Amino acid sequence: MLSLLWTLAVVLFVFWGLGLALHIAGNLIHILLVLAVAIAIYNFLKSRTAF
Repeated sequence: MLSLLWTLAVVLFVFWGLGLALHIAGNLIHILLVLAVAIAIYNFLKSRTAF
């Protein structure tokens, strides 16, 4: 599950970069990127406290 979220974060980061370069999709890409990073950080912290 964690690798799936990291993959999603990377894909959204790439789309974010393309959106900045080509001015596509406006704020939607930024919102999705922030959500992906927040989920990745949450899962990272959750997995560290499990040990």
